[in-house]
Amino acid sequence: MEGPFKRKKKEEPRNMIGKNRRRGRLEDKTENSAKKRTEEEARSYAESHFLQEEQGRDNEKNDQLTKEDILKIRQILEAEEKEKKQQELQEQDEFLSDTEQRSEKRKRILWKKQKENGNEEEVIEEETSKPVEKDPRDQAGINRQILKVAYLFAGLFLVLMGYIGYFVGADSKNIITNSRNERQELFAKSVIRGNIETSDGEVLAKTEVAEDGTEKRVYPQGRQYAHVVGYTIKGKYGLESAQNYNLLTSNANFFERLYHTLRNEKSQGDTVVTTLNSRLQKAAYDAIGDRKGAAIVMEPSTGKILAMVSRPDFDPNTLSDDWAYINSEAEQENSRLLNRATQGLYPPGSTYKIITALEYMRENTNYKDYHYNCEGESVFHSVSIECYNKHRHGEEDFYESFANSCNTSFANIGTSLNKKKWADLCEELLFNKALPVSFPYSKSSFVLNGKSDDEEVPQTAIGQGKTLMSPLHNVMITSAIANGGVLMKPYLVDQIENYTGGSVRKFTGKAYGALMTAGEAEELTAMMKQVVEEGTASYLSGRSYTVAGKTGSAEFKEGEPAHAWFTGFAPADNPEIAVCVIIENVGAGSTYAVPAASKIFDAYFSGK
Repeated sequence: MEGPFKRKKKEEPRNMIGKNRRRGRLEDKTENSAKKRTEEEARSYAESHFLQEEQGRDNEKNDQLTKEDILKIRQILEAEEKEKKQQELQEQDEFLSDTEQRSEKRKRILWKKQKENGNEEEVIEEETSKPVEKDPRDQAGINRQILKVAYLFAGLFLVLMGYIGYFVGADSKNIITNSRNERQELFAKSVIRGNIETSDGEVLAKTEVAEDGTEKRVYPQGRQYAHVVGYTIKGKYGLESAQNYNLLTSNANFFERLYHTLRNEKSQGDTVVTTLNSRLQKAAYDAIGDRKGAAIVMEPSTGKILAMVSRPDFDPNTLSDDWAYINSEAEQENSRLLNRATQGLYPPGSTYKIITALEYMRENTNYKDYHYNCEGESVFHSVSIECYNKHRHGEEDFYESFANSCNTSFANIGTSLNKKKWADLCEELLFNKALPVSFPYSKSSFVLNGKSDDEEVPQTAIGQGKTLMSPLHNVMITSAIANGGVLMKPYLVDQIENYTGGSVRKFTGKAYGALMTAGEAEELTAMMKQVVEEGTASYLSGRSYTVAGKTGSAEFKEGEPAHAWFTGFAPADNPEIAVCVIIENVGAGSTYAVPAASKIFDAYFSGK
């Protein structure tokens, strides 16, 4: 068609890829099919948008597309395609970020304008994305976290299984035997409470059954064993409490128990055989007499408690009737229910000089060269210290100061000691600590430390001041000295038997540990022997047996007589028993406590 609307011959770009069937061109098989789609989309878009605007024109003119038209179309398509591909790539990257070692190809169509030879070039680029891999360190971290959780649960499982095994094997019995466990009372419905006996067969507690089935607990020895054996009314106390489980357990013959069960009858409970010796218990009880005080006897080599006495006492057979009176205000001062042997706390007086001497020996290897001139009274750190009755001892060495129980000399020794090391020694000797026993007791107290005022030192060195000690603790330290420095754990039960005498369980002594070296124990023994041979406990010298010991007179209230102490063991060179006695509010230990201790020693050795 001629004229201004004559269709111009379209010049093909040099590298045009696509379809041009009107001009008879062959399809270039090497070009990307995506370019074909782009050309077709451009043509379609042009026909639907641009050519429609020229509806009044001739058809030949409608088919005519200029370079500017094509370029404009391509720009629009490029922008749309680019946005679409970017969105797809973003979604693809998010997907690949959670997938290891995944490699995919990404295609981007880029429209490039080239002005060479007046042609345009349409370029399709293919880009291969790099494999998206997780950092091996991140994976290793995740694996470690998983392993930690797995180990945690495995550990918790093992702990649980271990506790279950421990509970079944050991702790369950401790829970059952706990005096606060009310389940024990269920045993009383099928078992008659067993006996408590001394090591030499004396019955201390038994249950009498009347014809109508009524049971009554009876204590044949009455007051003599009141505190150590205890009671079962108004709660339980003493061995009646500590051995409640064994007393309400029957290990009688199986067929006998079955017979009683079928007849709806009770079986006889087991017998608790104590370590107590009836002869020593009576001697200790008589030695204290009607005075307030306590006595305790221990076997150093085993830890067996051979006697335990506390006075004032009570009659366990009539305790139910006497309960109101014993707990009345008028009787509070007597504290009859308190076991003074284990729960009483007193200033240790000069018996504490054993510990002061031990600390001085540790800090001064030349302690044998010590000398002091006692004038009966002296002042240390502004504190006046007097010897008993202001007695002048004159010139003394270390051993003589100990044998004479010289207060001024030991106050002088105390002022030279390192307060922190001194406190550490007392901790080693179980002051302020739990004692290794299974019955009620009170902790001994030692408050001096590295920050204490110097004014506290003189009184502390002679066993006064704020220091408090129980007879049980005192005899334990004495027993350790007698046993070469090793403390055996004190215990009160020798064995459990069924009612016919068959052994159910036997208890043996166990070592707590060394409180001092064997050399220190030997040196202290020599010093304690001198106390008996020529010092304040000479009342015990000249016997068929030798004794090593220490006296004490503990002042507790101005104007009141002192508490009398003695602690020691015999025979001195091969100890078999250790004895500790305290008699309250009477005077000097050499006057009251030593004679009481001699009765116990005599009873032991006369029976051999």
